[in-house]
Amino acid sequence: MERIARQPAAPGQESVWDYPRPPAVDPSGEVVEVVFGGATVAQTTSSLRVLETSHPPTYYLPLAAFEPGTLVPVTGTTFCEFKGAASYFDLVHDGVTAPRAAWTYRHPSPGYEQLVDHVAVMPGAVDACRVAGELVQPQEGGFYGGWITSRVVGPFKGAPGTRGW
Repeated sequence: MERIARQPAAPGQESVWDYPRPPAVDPSGEVVEVVFGGATVAQTTSSLRVLETSHPPTYYLPLAAFEPGTLVPVTGTTFCEFKGAASYFDLVHDGVTAPRAAWTYRHPSPGYEQLVDHVAVMPGAVDACRVAGELVQPQEGGFYGGWITSRVVGPFKGAPGTRGW
């Protein structure tokens, strides 16, 4: 594997290459919003950031932060070697559906119990995600759910050619 060229972090920024593996769960008091179907469907100041080496943070919002009826459970799961089995939701609002755009860990692996009753959203599957008013850029690749803000520097896993990182 070739050596990854880290981007330097400026004051107030975090390098994803300083995040741990296995991932850490970090409570956040920032205002986190999800906009879908032209409306804010979730908003909280009680999110959790999952921080993993080479990945931008994935934000998990409390289930109660979502507007009623916007999360529709669907069949199928995936497995994370650290967090366990993920269950999925379609995100639905005003006749618009984003298939499997959100997920949760109903029974996470030991060490990730904080994630119970929290839901992550793929930022690329919705109109917008914001952290402290800043528009989030989705992590490339369509598989990982990282939220890129000006607060984090990479390079980030997910883009073509990064699978072996």
